[in-house]
Amino acid sequence: LVIAQQITPADSKQSEEQAMAVVKRIADFLSHSQSFSVTAEIGFDAVQQFGQKIEYGESRKIVLRRPDHLRIDETKRNGAKSGLVFDGRNLTVFHVKENVYATTARPGNVDEAIAYYTNDLDMRLPLAELLSSKLAAALSEGIREAAYVEKSSIGGVPCDHVALRGDKADLQLWVAQGDRPLPQRIVITYTRLDGRPQFWAQFKEWNLNPKVRDSLFAFTPPAGAVKIAFSPRQMLEPAGTGINEGK
Repeated sequence: LVIAQQITPADSKQSEEQAMAVVKRIADFLSHSQSFSVTAEIGFDAVQQFGQKIEYGESRKIVLRRPDHLRIDETKRNGAKSGLVFDGRNLTVFHVKENVYATTARPGNVDEAIAYYTNDLDMRLPLAELLSSKLAAALSEGIREAAYVEKSSIGGVPCDHVALRGDKADLQLWVAQGDRPLPQRIVITYTRLDGRPQFWAQFKEWNLNPKVRDSLFAFTPPAGAVKIAFSPRQMLEPAGTGINEGK
């Protein structure tokens, strides 16, 4: 027997203020972190023609070093491997099995590289907002309702659970309590898409001072690799895997 629970805060204004305080903590903490690495286990719905939802997923290892270094290594559940590398000068995406890669010159910082990748190249990058130094603005711009749900635990980590609503999606966040307010879990429900598909990510192995060499962010094509052009939407991500807009 499953009993549905409703969010019924005694004081909705107090609940909203409490939730937004959690949002501010996570946004300030992540955006001011000069470096971090984390592994995200991701799942997302693909809504079929007759409404059935099929879940796909992947694991992503993210290494960020501000202002201008980023690496993301992705392993899908079917074993396919790919990744993204940015070294402050060039932005490269690679696919291991096909042994192909695409690269473009893009001097600048991580924020600029992500904006170019998602907007100019029209490519998807799940959880891109969490990598931005402007995370606070990205979150606040998309929130029209907020509620503090409860204190809970994710993977043994005490968390604050908040529920946020936007024009295009609903968002749940589980944020670690204490002096390291790091996201432990995210669930996004795309309310305007048929079937209301969900995207979720569970985070583990946070490291705020990863010891990595510059070579991690430098892409050297493997033997026999073929260089191809960027093709919008070629990275097979679900529609809508960003926090606000579905990028």
